[in-house]
Parts: sequence; C-alpha cells; structure tokens
Amino acid sequence: MTKIVIISGSPNASSRLNGITQYVEQQLIEKAHSVNVITVVALPAEDLIHAQFGSPAIVEANKLVEEADAVIIASPVYKASFTGVLKTFLDLLPQKGLDGKIIAPLFIGGTIAHLLSIDYSLKPVLASMGAKLFVSGVYAVDSQINRTQEPNEAPVFELSEDLTFRLSETVNELISELSLRAK
Repeated sequence: MTKIVIISGSPNASSRLNGITQYVEQQLIEKAHSVNVITVVALPAEDLIHAQFGSPAIVEANKLVEEADAVIIASPVYKASFTGVLKTFLDLLPQKGLDGKIIAPLFIGGTIAHLLSIDYSLKPVLASMGAKLFVSGVYAVDSQINRTQEPNEAPVFELSEDLTFRLSETVNELISELSLRAK
C-alpha cells in the first residue's frame, strides 16, 4: 500500500482549502491508499517559529513525510504566495526531504489572478528540497467551494463539478505515477 501525506498550510480551521483536502483524502482512501494529514497550524507554534528540529511533534510530522511515497502540498494563496505557516514547516524538513517523492500541489485563492503562484512561489522551494516529479496541480478559487456551518458544528463544503473533476484528474494522475513507480 502506498503512503501519501497531505500537508495543509492553512492557518484557518474553517478554510475552504479543507474542502479540497477532504475531497482528495476521501478519493485516495476509496482507492485503497494510506493517507496521513499534517495540519501545520496544529503543530506547536513555538516549535515552528523557533525551528525546534528535535521537537517530538516536528520529528513525527517529518517522519510522515519521509515515509511517504507522495506528498500533497495544500495552501491558500496570500499575497501571491503560499502561507507563511507552510513555509515555516517546509524549513524544518531535511534539505533533500522531498527527494524521490511525487508532489501534487493544491492551492486556493480569492481570484484567478494568482494562478501561477504554484509555479512561481511553491515549485522553486520544493525543487530546492529535491522534488523533481510534479503531477498536475489544482488552483481553485473560493467561489468554487460553498461552505456552510451550523453553530457548534464542523463546516460542510460543497465543491463545484468543475473543481471535483480537476481534483479527481490530479488524484488519478498521482495514482498512475505511483503505480508506474511500483513496477
């Protein structure tokens, strides 16, 4: 069974990005893949800010990435780039911590204006960490995800048909690459 880790760089617990990551996670689980999710904002803030490489929470998260065959990097776009909280975690991964991993980027932004943020802000950082094989990323806009939330309940996300199609295509491409590698 292949191991996949989703790294979510959203600082907001009710972010529409969660709708994307939950959809992708469910698709992968339905196709019999092992999925772990690292919600960066749930890691101890002091460990992230002070670069505590030996922190048990950081060591555990890094181990999930090390053992993964594929890594899905998910982030909202702020100021034409991925979030600072995601960058602080990436800084705590080993220098070549993504070497040999298949990477799938998933971004969400308020408008299509930052569509190229995956290529211009994320990919260079990941490439410096050894990432070489990227499957097609997905850039979504907020309007493609309807979020509803009842008091004292978790948010519910409804994704547009176009977005679920593109996410499914990325999941299928990722699975195909993992299958090719297993041969």
